[in-house]
Amino acid sequence: MPELPEVETVRRALEPHVAGRRIRRAEFYERRVLRGDPEETAARLHGQRIRAVGRRAKHLLVELESGLVLAVHLGMTGVLAWGGRRGPHTRALLVLDRGRVVFDDPRMFGRIELCEVLPERIARLGPEPLEIAAADFVRRLRARRGAVKPLLLNQAFLGGLGNIYADEALFRAGIHPKALASRISPVRALRLFQAIRRILRAAIASGGTTVSDYLDAEGRPGSFQFQLRAYGRTGEPCPRCHAPIRRIVIGQRSTHFCARCQRR
Repeated sequence: MPELPEVETVRRALEPHVAGRRIRRAEFYERRVLRGDPEETAARLHGQRIRAVGRRAKHLLVELESGLVLAVHLGMTGVLAWGGRRGPHTRALLVLDRGRVVFDDPRMFGRIELCEVLPERIARLGPEPLEIAAADFVRRLRARRGAVKPLLLNQAFLGGLGNIYADEALFRAGIHPKALASRISPVRALRLFQAIRRILRAAIASGGTTVSDYLDAEGRPGSFQFQLRAYGRTGEPCPRCHAPIRRIVIGQRSTHFCARCQRR
């Protein structure tokens, strides 16, 4: 599933093309993807001018001058493409006064919703990892009793962090994924905070991570997969100590770590 860096990369690629453009026609081809009635949603979008493209955690927010927001979640396989053509997996299409935006989603786990105010599922998300203050992160982390890896994936704790970047941040901070959050010292919690920020910024600079079919709005894959040190490297030598990277399952999520370098 695209995580914060991938969604931010799509936002940055898409916004210059669509900001200021007017929606001439909207078409929706799959009710499972759209929240709402297709004809009513298309009618409300007709003639709307796009003010900006924002992001909240893993959600893209197409902000309209009327105050309406078109919220898009890419799901597992969603791709929002500038200037694309309708294909067998196209679920929605926006025809603008100049150009078009195509939403393809083979597995149809993505969601599109036109809203007047952000839905509760988006509004209640936790703080942005790149915006929260270090002291707040350390305080919130140490107030939790569970294991740190599932906590980092809890979107109410941090909005936008996913499996890839949680594994990478824990590896670079030297923290075991099963370490109890409440027992992580303030010094180590700060180290984790700094690792999360460095990882996310580096991933955004690299256009995200492409491990299967992720592409940005202009059809370009990311390249951060070449910088991964733990995620997806099961059995390969740890870059620091050369012990094999291990894979375990925590909270039904694959977790990659070095048992020698990452302490509880």
